[in-house]
Amino acid sequence: MTFHNELERERRRKVEGDHAADPEAPRKPRNKKKQSGDVGDALRSVYERAVAEDIPPEMLDLLGKLG
Repeated sequence: MTFHNELERERRRKVEGDHAADPEAPRKPRNKKKQSGDVGDALRSVYERAVAEDIPPEMLDLLGKLG
């Protein structure tokens, strides 16, 4: 391996992560379905809490003035 190739390999490792230094190294599988499920659960939880909140009397007063 030449010095130039070694420098390029080190640069790629720093930019792309350690797995780029050894293309034969096994990569960890990513569980995107679980991650997106976690996000979905969090969004549903926030939405449910927002819907369950009481409407402040000031807001009801303002809405009454519009109608």
